Amino acid sequence: MNELQQHWRRHKSYILYLLAIYVFIWGAFPQKKVFLSLIIGTILGLFNTWTLVRRVERLGQAVVLGKRVASLGMLSRMSAAALGTMSALRYPEYLSIVWIVVGLMTSYVVIMIDFFFQKNKGKER
Repeated sequence: MNELQQHWRRHKSYILYLLAIYVFIWGAFPQKKVFLSLIIGTILGLFNTWTLVRRVERLGQAVVLGKRVASLGMLSRMSAAALGTMSALRYPEYLSIVWIVVGLMTSYVVIMIDFFFQKNKGKER
């Protein structure tokens, strides 16, 4: 398994654990709007990260084969983010746009935290 796949599997598991915590809190506490928005934003963020990983793998294969790749899928990732924010605008009684954006950014925060843990783990050896 290549390094990108190892990172993706680790990040995906962290985000899924975080989603499980969000779902538990959503069911157990009265802040339904906040945690439903976090759940939706985090799912969309996970989708965006998955899309990016897939496109980067295709780009790497294309470079090896000497072919061209159209893009890394920025339009699809922006569309997913727009879907979340438009949903919050359409249903403001159930969703909060601020917390959807925080959920969208969760994947990137997980990636940065994992990077620092992996970097420090390498220094200990």
